[in-house]
Amino acid sequence: MSNIIKEFDTIAAISTPPGEGAISIVRLSGSEALKIADSVFNQGKSHLYSVASHTIHYGHIFDPKRMQILDEVMLSVMREPKTFTREDVVEINTHGGTVVVNQVLQLLLREGARLAEPGEFTKRAFLNGRIDLSQAEAVMDVIRAKTDQAMQVAVSQLDGDLSKLIRHLRQEILETLAQVEVNIDYPEYDDVETLTTRLLLEKTAMVGQQLDSLLRSAKQGKILREGLKTAIIGRPNVGKSSLLNHLLQEDKAIVTEIAGTTRDVIEEYVNINGVPLKLIDTAGIRETDDLVEKIGVERSKKALDDAELILLVLNASENLAEQDKLLIKLTDNRKRIILLNKADLETKLDLAELEQLEVENPLSISVLNKDNLDLLELEISRLFFEAGDLNSQDATYLSNTRHIALIEKAKAALTEVEAGISVGMPVDIVQMDMTRCWDYLGEVVGDSVQDELITQLFSQFCLGK
Repeated sequence: MSNIIKEFDTIAAISTPPGEGAISIVRLSGSEALKIADSVFNQGKSHLYSVASHTIHYGHIFDPKRMQILDEVMLSVMREPKTFTREDVVEINTHGGTVVVNQVLQLLLREGARLAEPGEFTKRAFLNGRIDLSQAEAVMDVIRAKTDQAMQVAVSQLDGDLSKLIRHLRQEILETLAQVEVNIDYPEYDDVETLTTRLLLEKTAMVGQQLDSLLRSAKQGKILREGLKTAIIGRPNVGKSSLLNHLLQEDKAIVTEIAGTTRDVIEEYVNINGVPLKLIDTAGIRETDDLVEKIGVERSKKALDDAELILLVLNASENLAEQDKLLIKLTDNRKRIILLNKADLETKLDLAELEQLEVENPLSISVLNKDNLDLLELEISRLFFEAGDLNSQDATYLSNTRHIALIEKAKAALTEVEAGISVGMPVDIVQMDMTRCWDYLGEVVGDSVQDELITQLFSQFCLGK
């Protein structure tokens, strides 16, 4: 039996970013999509509701009240259920531009469509059973992906890799719960209690191993999804802004010989070997009487506190300064990479002094000559990704914060199962924790989730998606 929900009204929205471009797309979805589109589309031939599905047609969008042609377009017809929303869908390809695409949208709204809410097309795909909740969330991850690796994780989730694993685990738990109920209600053996607890322990161990594997991937997956907050710090004129410009491959920061040139925090995303870094170029941390620079230094200290990765830049052509030692101390026990810049000049920095300060594996680089900067990429991968994990094609990453929290709750419920059995609790009480695990996993894919959460999740989507 079809899961398609028929009672929705017909929605419309612009599905392309605002501004000038080759084309813009206005999307319609709903039972009246073909009728509304047909009322404004003039192709001089048959009506849209008589054409074949998944075909594209040339014609004009015509305002019947004003007797005016709005644009020359290509119009695609896609009939349910083989569409993104599992409803009739029409996509109108107009010329790119703010005025024309908004005129077409307003005309469709006057003809009976309703302006779509943020994420409503994807929400209908979920409610109509085409995708589950984790796949719906992956749609936005695909849109927001900042590197190829982040895109790979999102596409994997969109294809249902995570969903398949979660549904498999839920089915394993469900079968176990059913067997426990049978053993309780219809005992055939004297040692039924022992057999039942053994079954629960075996299943708990199996499911727990799978959840542990997912949780181990969570840190890496979250990095790929959201990026690493990375602070570039150092005293003035050690090459922080030059490093930022190199990584961005553009002159984003001003580079001069004058100390204190960088007065504020500069933030940009950059792709380092598939890992998105949210780079923060900070003002040089030093004592200063300049009011504006002092504000920049305070913001630098705040960025340092928030950073997940610290790139501490030292000047290899100068002796270690007190400010350098202070920054080394401030970043102790933090995820950091110490870069000895200006290696193209005569080295004056005492490496033995760095060893005394317990600095491990500093990287000698020259931003000017682009020497050894590839080692930086390898060091970032080493710090945050296990060997081989980053380029694994079949890894199932857990990247969504909501999913991570639910998997942690599911794992905690399994721990309660083991604890209950160890202290001799009755099986019918223990299985309640197993059922909680099953429920938490169901929330990941949307099998057991509240309407309020669905509304909140889809409100974060862009309007035309």
